[in-house]
Amino acid sequence: MREKKIDEARFCDTGYSYTLSLIAGKYKPVILYCLMEYEPVRFNQMQRYLGKVADKTLSQNLKELERDGLISRKMYPEVPPRVEYSLTERGSSLVQVLDKLCDWGLEHRQDG
Repeated sequence: MREKKIDEARFCDTGYSYTLSLIAGKYKPVILYCLMEYEPVRFNQMQRYLGKVADKTLSQNLKELERDGLISRKMYPEVPPRVEYSLTERGSSLVQVLDKLCDWGLEHRQDG
């Protein structure tokens, strides 16, 4: 077995780095978790779920997740307009990863 050399390695070339680039941040993992548990979700429902988050911040995070193919946005031709968000197939493939994070948190949570 060949020993790995850190001098030859670059973190940005790892799968871990790529995954983090898509889901890192204060709100993206929570948005994905919310959609995993409750989809479809409307913007205002998401905002209430997240707590204190500015409209602009939530909107930007949703746009980035949509751009990266992890969530989809469906707009209904109603007055007032209704928009719902849900996981794409690509986003759903992260559910196992998110579930593992939940399991770890439940196992290692220190209440009190």
